[in-house]
Amino acid sequence: MDISSAFDGGNIGVIEARAPDAIRLEIRKDARADFYQWFYFRLTGARGRDCVMRITNAGGAAYPAGWQDYRALASHDRKNWFRVDTAYDGAALTIRHRPAYDAVYYAYFAPYSMARHGDLITRCLASPHATLDVPGDSLDGQAIDILYIGEPKQGRPLCWFLARQHPGETMAEWWMEGFLERLLDAADPLASRLRGALCFAVVPNMNPDGARRGHLRTNAAGVNLNRAWSQPSLEHSPEVFHVRREMERRGVDFCLDVHGDEALPYVFIAGPDGIPSLSARQRELLAGYKQALLAASPDFQTAHGYPPTAPGKANLAIATNFIAERFGCLAMTLEQPFKDNADAPDAAFGWSPERCRALGRAALEALAAIAGKLR
Repeated sequence: MDISSAFDGGNIGVIEARAPDAIRLEIRKDARADFYQWFYFRLTGARGRDCVMRITNAGGAAYPAGWQDYRALASHDRKNWFRVDTAYDGAALTIRHRPAYDAVYYAYFAPYSMARHGDLITRCLASPHATLDVPGDSLDGQAIDILYIGEPKQGRPLCWFLARQHPGETMAEWWMEGFLERLLDAADPLASRLRGALCFAVVPNMNPDGARRGHLRTNAAGVNLNRAWSQPSLEHSPEVFHVRREMERRGVDFCLDVHGDEALPYVFIAGPDGIPSLSARQRELLAGYKQALLAASPDFQTAHGYPPTAPGKANLAIATNFIAERFGCLAMTLEQPFKDNADAPDAAFGWSPERCRALGRAALEALAAIAGKLR
């Protein structure tokens, strides 16, 4: 029997693995940081045996509330992921499963590898509407990819879409797959109309180093990129430095930053409430986008989410707040669950890559509803 995480996005430490029903594991912390919650590993040699895997340090994870009502994901082929029996006792997370094959993978959420990221970029560039720019590299030397879609024209709004500032929130890049596939679909009339009216700047993975290293929340320097927007640096947060520089050069008329929330079992949006210059126009656009997304997606809701920030108290180091304040545009954070959507639960799969992609496709309909008001 063997347990390994020595692959793209992998993360686990083995304490003991002498018997299938007495496996003890621990999640490794992000490099140079105390964050941990993301896990992804392979178990081999336990086919047809009842396995009990205890993640002993789960209680000290970044978001222990994220383990309540949570079920881990498993896959035999790394394409199809399903939920397995999982329990949390306040200290350890226990996964129980009987593998049907010689090798089975377990993960906090369906992984999105850097290889798949490369395939996504390649598919997008097969479209005549997409171009790729690499404004700089990460600390580990990986490219920071920005896809530009649509012809820049005077007066045409530029809409930015960001994902995976927090690399363990892999649902954000699954969302990007659905979003980009529809946006570049030559046969989709809504996508065609939007490409003719707007320009798009899309960063499918803001944190390639954290993604490859198997981090939950930070880059190679241990920096939480979504707390680096007010003062990014080439030494510690080049990912934000380069993307922000492109925003300053090209402008921003709309921004959606896509994330995942460990604890809340809902899809919701957090707006830029609390920024010093919040305008009636920004509030109106936010309300219009939310209303349109409610109509476009059965998974989106507005009853549950983060409490609003008091006026003038927004943290301007967070992307949504910095961008809304700096450019006077609508900027939002979209959150998806690691668990399931409590409003529409799926016993077999929970919140899944398929639902992420569907939500990404629906986002275009919501954008269409406010497109004429972005400038």
